[in-house]
Amino acid sequence: MDRTIAKLNIEHFRRLLEAETDQQKRETILRLLVEEEAKLEAANRAYESP
Repeated sequence: MDRTIAKLNIEHFRRLLEAETDQQKRETILRLLVEEEAKLEAANRAYESP
């Protein structure tokens, strides 16, 4: 479930970045994207380890 939510959030943030032109908003979205990618990576590692 955590992985699915993280993937959906990543897709959402990427779509937002495509349309957003305000630099401050882009920086915020990018920070959120990086955080969500880190969550996905951690969830993937937890899922894969026995």
